[in-house]
Amino acid sequence: MGALHEGHLALVHAARAHADAVAATIFVNPLQFNNPDDLAHYPRQPEEDLRLLREAGAGMVLMPLREEIFSAFTPRQYDLGGLDAVLEGASRPGHFQGVANVVERLFHYVRPDVALFGEKDRQQLAVIRHLADRLHWPVRIVGHPVVRAPDGLALSSRNMRLSPAERQLAPALFRALCAVRDGAFRLSVQECIAAGMAVLQQARGIEPDYLVVAHPGTLQPLHAWEGLHEAAVLVAAQVGPVRLIDNITVHR
Repeated sequence: MGALHEGHLALVHAARAHADAVAATIFVNPLQFNNPDDLAHYPRQPEEDLRLLREAGAGMVLMPLREEIFSAFTPRQYDLGGLDAVLEGASRPGHFQGVANVVERLFHYVRPDVALFGEKDRQQLAVIRHLADRLHWPVRIVGHPVVRAPDGLALSSRNMRLSPAERQLAPALFRALCAVRDGAFRLSVQECIAAGMAVLQQARGIEPDYLVVAHPGTLQPLHAWEGLHEAAVLVAAQVGPVRLIDNITVHR
């Protein structure tokens, strides 16, 4: 959605290993915003984005106007396999329907053979993989590992809206994930979540939404480790005016 950072550029670099030509799309999608204020203040820097993409090796950029991409467009309801009922889907009703509608629209115009998405938005990636499989989209969906700042904060365009003090608080999300990882498959799921929540609660100014251990495929919350060799740990919290999300995978 623009306001590019090193995480986005890592996708461009990785894409060059998959194909001879790399295209990028930039569109601040109004259908996936629940909060009009969040949409109004979402950072935009189109000229800088074009420069960064050119230097990273993207050969084409689609940056449509809202009127263009929604011309003769009627939103549809997708079967998202329950992925829109948990975590971000529960906290932001309609968000993933908005994502799905616009991603399919962008795919219609660009027609990529391979599409790369960052794993920071892990639930979004799961939704797009589900749709590509269910609807037989002729595109291979590839995830790319989370790119982090030296203090562990997952890179996000929304980080630009954090004040210096809030930016100091934000790495607590990653530390909370690490606290869960430290006990994973050794302590109970509940004990691991309690350890992570303790980290968030010590960072005054952070308002947690959820900290969940989930099945790595379905992202349904787990209450026990039995039968699994890996699991996803996902967190969302409000830091000042910004909602931040992050996740890691833990292994037995």
